[in-house]
Amino acid sequence: MSVFNQSRSRIIRLIFLVAFVIIIVQLFYLQVVEGKYRQLAMDNAVFQKIIYPERGIIYDRKGKAILNNTLIFDLLVTPAEVKNIDTLEFCRLMKMDITEFKKRINDARFKNTSVRPSIFEDLLTPEQQARFEENSWQFPGFAMVERPVRSYPFNAAAHILGYISEVNPKQIEASGNFYRMGDYKGQNGLESYYENVLMGQRGVQYLIKDNKNRLVGQFEKGAFDTSAIAGRGLKTYIDIELQQLAEKLMSNKVGGLVAIDPKTGGILAMVSGPNFNPNDLTGPEKSKNYSKMVLDVTGPMLNRAINGLYEPGSTFKPIGALVALDEGLITPAYGYPCGGRYVGCGSGKPACTHSGGGHSANLRAAIAYSCNSYFTHLYRLEADNPKYGNPKLGYLKWREYMNKFGLGVKLGIDLPSENKGNIPDTSVYNKENAGRWNSCTNLTLGIGQDKMQATPLQLANAMALIANKGYFYTPHFVDKIEDETADDSTIMNKFRVKHNVLTHIDDSSFRAVIEGMSDVVKFGTARVAQIPGIEVCAKTGTAETYTVLDNRRIKLPNNSMFVCFAPKDNPRIAIAVCVQNAGFGATWGGPIARILIEKYLNDTIQKKSVADVERISKANLMPAYFKRLQYKTDSVRAMDWFQKTKDSSYLERFTIEKNEPVSPIKRETPGSQKEHKKAVAMLPDEKYFRKPRTVKIA
Repeated sequence: MSVFNQSRSRIIRLIFLVAFVIIIVQLFYLQVVEGKYRQLAMDNAVFQKIIYPERGIIYDRKGKAILNNTLIFDLLVTPAEVKNIDTLEFCRLMKMDITEFKKRINDARFKNTSVRPSIFEDLLTPEQQARFEENSWQFPGFAMVERPVRSYPFNAAAHILGYISEVNPKQIEASGNFYRMGDYKGQNGLESYYENVLMGQRGVQYLIKDNKNRLVGQFEKGAFDTSAIAGRGLKTYIDIELQQLAEKLMSNKVGGLVAIDPKTGGILAMVSGPNFNPNDLTGPEKSKNYSKMVLDVTGPMLNRAINGLYEPGSTFKPIGALVALDEGLITPAYGYPCGGRYVGCGSGKPACTHSGGGHSANLRAAIAYSCNSYFTHLYRLEADNPKYGNPKLGYLKWREYMNKFGLGVKLGIDLPSENKGNIPDTSVYNKENAGRWNSCTNLTLGIGQDKMQATPLQLANAMALIANKGYFYTPHFVDKIEDETADDSTIMNKFRVKHNVLTHIDDSSFRAVIEGMSDVVKFGTARVAQIPGIEVCAKTGTAETYTVLDNRRIKLPNNSMFVCFAPKDNPRIAIAVCVQNAGFGATWGGPIARILIEKYLNDTIQKKSVADVERISKANLMPAYFKRLQYKTDSVRAMDWFQKTKDSSYLERFTIEKNEPVSPIKRETPGSQKEHKKAVAMLPDEKYFRKPRTVKIA
């Protein structure tokens, strides 16, 4: 009997031991391995307050902060903690409807789970902040958190500096979950290109919550808190005073402007028109302002300085001259017998604005008088060069030169979304001409026309190459990164490489081109760029352009093109200006460039230029067809909205009243400001815009 009882006692002990071990293992798994319930307990008792870092500050070349930070508040929500609140009262305080409230709560759950804080309302106005602070105790699950946001003290350089906004799910996924909901990221401009430098590192503060979800103190005396680390700053080449002046001059105009220091490739100013105030994309009104600009057909958010495509026209001629010199096809003394038009291809086109009188007796004179025949012939010499065997191979060699000059390729500026322009491949001409073409097919490439298109940045860089007698540095804004590291050097090194494109050309050849550009200012078409005490070298260009609107091909006012550098013997600034559909190159581009050269080199402008600043800045040169295009685009959007929602409120202003007789729409001519009061809503044309095609240089 005793043996039996002893055996039973051992079995009972073994059962208890096994049960105890199972419980211990399970507790270990739940609390250490799984961690789920521990996390739930933490979520209920501890609030993780994200400390957003200040982004790095951006400075101009004189050390002025042109992009800074200011503090504002976001309202966060943790959906799982939003219980038994007065939703109507909350919506009244925040001035929103219940439908919007529910949508935001559901979005937070979907994007970031119910137990993690998400942004419910970003960038609160001071009024919203005050109202919520006073009543926050009524709304468990909601909390405010400070966020540094960007401020632009000079209200300038919007297209350069860019903007930041909250990351979306795709960006979070693309970052490998490095970014989290609520983080802000550079979306454009320097903010985007130098994101890793500017962003800094977020911190976390753990706070204890009581049973009513009120924050009552630090968790573990702050032992687990981490501090936010501010982003690093950027010192740029931008001259903010020059930038502000350039933006003023480009007011109410479409086009682009770039000013470069030829010796470094540092960009001193860059403007795209139409422009906007960068402060419009920060603060509580940013979403509203962004939507408005996106719907504007004039494209205020498009950086035309790096994305606008323009036929260079006569501004290209000095570049064509350098190719011919480098190929040994001409010398500076080379002349061409121009009688007023080019007859080498039998058509008598293109025409010249001069005839006789030795206006193309040599290279210098041909540049000074902008002889179309001379530079058309130079292109044909280059394409038909016998050492390449046939015009197609000669053309490919010419195209290779263009690419080396930075035309038809991306230069690699430190901004995203740069356009490469257009220098066509032979395949384009083969397709259009069934493979049968020669140098007469595209002879106007010699005067910057045909299919050639360039950005203002590329044209400014080409002027830097000429000013430097054969070399350039990749155009860029940032001179130095604060506390630069080895990784930063990898980013910056490409901007410190000297591109020796034509430095092997002898000085006398370059001198002929430079003296010719100087003569353009002294007695040619760029006399408007003369500055007392400063010798300016320049070239004007005026291109006729067309577009298609309402199924009609209409002629637009000319593009005003102007390129230059100064001083002649020690160039410190190179500029390209394009004012779209504004007239002759010397009418608008010339005075704008002259004023900027004066300001940069003299740190002041003469009395004549002060008057010109007021005249030019007040001149409204916005192309007239934009008004019609905006009307058509808005009507199509209204129709799309109606088809999706059956809401006709947006459509009504584009439709005629029932039984009202329909009058045909009077066709607009360029420059017409007449507004169409009544029109039937329209479906879009096959293309609203076709790229303007240049047909003549004046």
